[in-house]
Amino acid sequence: MVSAWLPSVYKGNAGLRIITPQFEPATGTEMTQDEMKQAVAHAAVEYIKPRLRDDSIVGVGTGSTANCFIDALAQIKDRFAAAVASSEATAERLRGHGIEVLDLNAVSEMEFYVDGADEFDPHMNLIKGGGGALTREKIVAAVAREFVCIVDQSKRVDLLGAFPLPVEVIPMARSHVGRKLAALGGQPVYREGVVTDNGNVILDLHDLEILDPKALEVQLNNIVGVVTNGLFACRGADVILMGTPEGVETLKA
Repeated sequence: MVSAWLPSVYKGNAGLRIITPQFEPATGTEMTQDEMKQAVAHAAVEYIKPRLRDDSIVGVGTGSTANCFIDALAQIKDRFAAAVASSEATAERLRGHGIEVLDLNAVSEMEFYVDGADEFDPHMNLIKGGGGALTREKIVAAVAREFVCIVDQSKRVDLLGAFPLPVEVIPMARSHVGRKLAALGGQPVYREGVVTDNGNVILDLHDLEILDPKALEVQLNNIVGVVTNGLFACRGADVILMGTPEGVETLKA
């Protein structure tokens, strides 16, 4: 339950940080993690709504926080034309709300992509792919003019890598890629029983401190057999809406 929006602005160590008009729990107590997800989902709708047009296409990500966004987005589905989904599960949920879903190949421009993350650092670099949709998420994010990342505060880290880094791999290359990943100093673990929407497998790279996310993203993508990896650094978030127990904070580089 949420009952109010509370605006304020302050200066942080990393530049201007704005606490957006934010949700406060109706009881006056701090929000739970589920309430934070709901809060950032509604904040994302409020963030994009002023710039939506009748012909606007909205890119939508995958995961529990993205699902909250889809449910909130449905409340203003008459304000935009259609959506592009980063996974089959997201497409199904959008259609369930009566929102038209387009193939990305039919879309020439997209104003926003809204999605969650598994980790983010102070430079707006992300790790994504915990839900297995990293390749399609990265493609949709690449097309959008603005990537709006919605998270709760547990996803904020000083250094990426505590969350295992997903790497999507062509099945026949799994062992080869695993050896290459191990040579980088991490521990690759096959995500058993998981097949991506693209028909590929995932190796999760554990125990790797990511000191240079952009360089590592390129290095991993150059391994033969890798489709892509879950580092969103070369194209990181443009804005992060972060749920906290007190409300939603907007972070910009």
